[in-house]
Order: sequence, then C-alpha cells, then structure tokens
Amino acid sequence: MLPDNDTQFDASGQAWLDQLTARHRNDASRLLQILREMQERFGHIPQDAISRLAERLGIPRARIESVASFYSFLHLKPQGEYRVLFSDNITDRMLGNQALLEQMCQLLWLQPGKVSEDGLVSINTTSCTGMCDQGPALLINGRAITRLSHQRVQEIAQLIRNRTPMSDWPADFFHVGDNIRRGGLLLDNKLAYGEVLHTALAAGAQSIIDTVKASGLRGRGGAGFPTGLKWESCRKAQGSDHYVVCNADEGEPGTFKDRVLLTRQADLVFEGMTLCALAVGAKQGFLYLRGEYRYLLEPLRAVLQRRRDSNLLGESILGKSGFDFDIDIHLGAGAYICGEESALIESLEGKRGVPRNRPPFPVTHGYMQQPTAVDNVETFCQAALAVQMGADKYRAIGTEKSSGSKLISVSGDCAYPGIYEYPFGVSIREILQDCGAVNTRAVQVSGPSGVCVPESEFGRKLGFEDLPTAGAFMVFDDSRDLFEVARNFVHFFAHESCGFCTPCRVGTSMLKQTMDKIANGHGTQYDLNEVENLDRVLQTSSHCGLGRTACNPVLHTLKHFRPAYENKLKSLMFSPAFDLDGSLARARQMTGRDDAGAHLKETE
Repeated sequence: MLPDNDTQFDASGQAWLDQLTARHRNDASRLLQILREMQERFGHIPQDAISRLAERLGIPRARIESVASFYSFLHLKPQGEYRVLFSDNITDRMLGNQALLEQMCQLLWLQPGKVSEDGLVSINTTSCTGMCDQGPALLINGRAITRLSHQRVQEIAQLIRNRTPMSDWPADFFHVGDNIRRGGLLLDNKLAYGEVLHTALAAGAQSIIDTVKASGLRGRGGAGFPTGLKWESCRKAQGSDHYVVCNADEGEPGTFKDRVLLTRQADLVFEGMTLCALAVGAKQGFLYLRGEYRYLLEPLRAVLQRRRDSNLLGESILGKSGFDFDIDIHLGAGAYICGEESALIESLEGKRGVPRNRPPFPVTHGYMQQPTAVDNVETFCQAALAVQMGADKYRAIGTEKSSGSKLISVSGDCAYPGIYEYPFGVSIREILQDCGAVNTRAVQVSGPSGVCVPESEFGRKLGFEDLPTAGAFMVFDDSRDLFEVARNFVHFFAHESCGFCTPCRVGTSMLKQTMDKIANGHGTQYDLNEVENLDRVLQTSSHCGLGRTACNPVLHTLKHFRPAYENKLKSLMFSPAFDLDGSLARARQMTGRDDAGAHLKETE
C-alpha cells in the first residue's frame, strides 16, 4: 500500500496539478471538479497535493479536506489501484449481490471495507448505481459493470490479480443497456435537434413561458412544482446574472430514467435547457451529472460540442444577437443529498452538498446567489415537447391536474425491468401487467422516500391527484420479506444523511439501530411505538426532506404488512439491543458450565 506521505506526488504530479488548476482558472468554485480529476489521476487526494492546491486556489487547506471528506467517491488516503464498489440497493440484494461480493472477497483474499496489503484493491459497497434494471452491478474505478454473475466475478478477480489495465478489459463488461420497454410522447419523438429552438425564437421569450404555463407542465422530480411559474419567477427576479441548472443527480434507489434520456435524448435535454435560458435570460447553464454516470461524461460533451458547431450553443444562437448561452457539465462524487436542489447548487459552487435554508429559493438566490432555474432531465425534455406541440395539444395528454406523460423506472420482481412511458393516470395494475409481474405483494412508488402500495391498492393511479412520483417503481412478489426491504431503505437513509442537522444525523442512526435490533431478534412492541415518535421529531425538526421522509419505509410497511415485523418481536415491552447473556455463551462453553447459575436471570 502507498504510504500516507504520498511519495507518488512528485515533480510531474505537481506540474500536472498546476496545469489542472490553470485549466479551471484557479477558481475555488471548481474545487469539486478539480478534486474529482485528482482522484482519477492518483486514486485518492494526496496530502502533499492539498497544500499546493490550497495555494493555487487561495483557500484554506481545511476547506479542501472538508469538501473531500463529504463525498463518498473521494478519498484522502490510498484506496487501491482497483476500487470496487458493489451496488447495495434492495434490487441488487434481491439478485444476489451479497453472495457475489463474498465471492470476490474470497478470490482476492480481502475483507469488505478494507484495502489489500499490497495496495492492489479495495472492496466495499455503495448505495445505488442507477442500474436497477440490469443488476447486480458494481463500479470499478468509477466505471459501471452490470449483470454480474459468479463467472463474471471470477473473470474480474483474475483481471485485477494480473493488474490488467481497465482499457484492456472486455468491452462487453461495460455495456449498459437502455431497456426501453414502452415508448410514448417523449421516447418516440422524432424532433431534429434545433427544431424546437427555431420555433421558440420566432415566438419570443414571453411566449415560451406562457406556453409552458398553459400546458400545465409540472416538475418531474416528484414535488410537481409548476414549471412555467418557476421560469417566470426566475425571469422576473433581480440579479446581475441568471442561470439554468439541470439536475441529473438521480440518486433515488430504483430510478434510472434520466440515465436513458441522457443516452437517447441528450439533444432534447440541452434543447430544453436552452429554451429555459431564452425564457429566463440566462447566459450560463450547468448539467449536474451524478458520479455513477461518469461513463456518460465524454459522450455528453461531444453532443454539446456538436451543438456549438451548429450554432445551437454559444454566442448569437441561430443568428439572434444577444442570445448567448452555453452549458458546462459538473460531475458529482457520490452524495445522494445533492439531488436536493439547494445542496446541488452548493456542490456546483465547490462546497459540501449541504442543503440551504429556504426561503430564499433558488429562483431568486441560487447559483452564486443569483436567480437560477433548476429542473431535472425529464422536465427539460417535456418542456421542449410542450413548446413544440403547443399548450392545448400537450395538456390534452394525461389527466386534468397531471398533463403529459411520465417515464417509469421499473425494477424488481418482474420479467421485463426497464423504462416505460405512460400518460399520467395509468394504474399500478396496468404497469404490473405490462412488465410481466406475477404474485406481486407490494410496489414501492417513488423510491424509499415514496409510498409502499399493497395489492389491495393496485388500482391507484400515478399522477399528482393520487400518487406523485419521481419515476421509481420497485416490484416485490410474495416471496419477499417487506421488513427487510424497509430495513435496506433505512440503512440507505442513515448512510446518505449529510450530518448537518442533529435530528436527521441522530434520528436516522437510531432508526437503523432499531431495525437491526428487530432483525436480530431483540425487538419489542415498544420499538415499533418509538418509530412513530421518532417520525414526529424528524418531521418537525429536520433541515431537509431526507430526514422528513426517513421513516416512510417503516411506517408504510408497518401499516400494510405489520406481521412482517411482529413475527420478529419478543413478547417483552422492552428489550435491550445487546444480549449480555448471549455474549457469555463462549465463556460457558470454555468452562463447561450451562447450569442456571451460569446464566443471567431475565426479569419480565
């Protein structure tokens, strides 16, 4: 293993760092992007490099270490030449990821969470890679490998032992399928790139806002704020600069629709962002891409360059004087909380991704405290379609309060996982029939923070009138233990809490401990009651939505599947999580005693 003094950061490394910071204009707001590139170059953030970077950016060393320690894909100490992260989402678990992880650890003589003594490899887990339709999946040095099997794990272990450069690994290892199962308004559109912009330029900025407002388009991230109203508010806000931000940090377990849109419809995404820029008066846009989608960075940059070459980005777009707009891509580094728009903006500014106090909202005080319109990938695509189709035609699709179509990421116990597009108003039962699900016990709609829907409610419909959703649709058949599903989600929230506020930091940890206590056979009715008390605290005092929704998986499964919990409980009203008498079992074995005097008395 490399020593902590980082002997590899020699003169050539210093020269490379100087070139890197110069390319980023020695701008401290680019800190995360600089650290990400350093991680790719050295495998971690060398200690000697931090001092040099602090000098170049004119910021304290402590700020750099604080930012680097916040993101799970950045490391301040060596993590091995090959950094293996198994996706540990519930769907990966259902597909056998734990057995595959154990197999790789055995093949490489390594424990999870450790770095091998020779510095060759480290193996650990990560929350979700956005590959739920083709798991089990893992990341190696940031590159995704899907559809893992025992045979593929053996092959990967051999490549690692041989120190084979990843550029020489079989190309099919890194294939990521789109798995589009059902198209519609968005996925089947045949618009030529630039076509919507030509239409919009002729109509003008105010017409864009009026059309989007009249179309009834609402944000596709789950909250459903009216898109046209957001753009209008941003346009009217006072500020020296206006910005457009595309949130492509879809970290919610079970969601992968934006990944497919960025692969198949990248031009439409950028077209929607450019429309928004024209509407709000922005000259700069950012696409914040989740770190798990690192493999999309170069293809997306190529699309942006093609659009610049076609005068669809840059100065005087399509010949209109004063219409100047360009887009930069920022890559995340493994922080679920950055999917929250204000945390995302903090990350864009090169800081820890801690959510801001609101108000003020991003439309008035966003990036660099300037008016900023933040929407997700699907929303920008739908906005472009609404402008091209016209408000009336677009509004005719879907329901009265939920216009247009919605992309659904289907995973779990079904024959055909993948992407499905439906007009709003589709029922859960219809989706289950289309994806080939049988004997379904429950569906988790909109990820862990969403709703667990039992079989008796499969007639419910997706839409803001009934079940709003960011797009995740996880299927669980009658062989699944819904307690373990909820427990996985609870572990996810505890891991992804940013730690900023005490209620969430402590509350999610307490919830995790409670679920583990029940799983280990020490739970009681008292513990179930305490979950409800904990939820009240988190609901009223958490800084952001992560804490306020952390108890949802437990509360929803308790409501509909209470026996899954009660079957694991003791009869006592209270039981400690630590079994002291059980811990003495080894001592009794060594002494050969197992009489009553060798046991602790249990008091009812």
